Amino acid sequence: MVGRHRHCGLMFTIEHEFDSTVITLVDEGEAPLQEDVVINSFAECVTVEQFDPRTETMQKITLSPEQLRDLAAALDLPEGVYQLREVPG
Repeated sequence: MVGRHRHCGLMFTIEHEFDSTVITLVDEGEAPLQEDVVINSFAECVTVEQFDPRTETMQKITLSPEQLRDLAAALDLPEGVYQLREVPG
């Protein structure tokens, strides 16, 4: 199944596998287009993969759940140094 957000021109797919959720981001921006980005979300980590046509290899990074949380928070913050802490509830 392919999702398409009409207002932003974004295209991505979401697939639920046995042990992960796989999200593929398709670049529909202006040329030159980037290769698809594949995000695999597991219980213990998240991997981000993209094919590098210069080296003809798949590049992969692995994020812990904490790193993913920090990345999500960082996208909405101004320049600076931050440390996220749990608030006792």
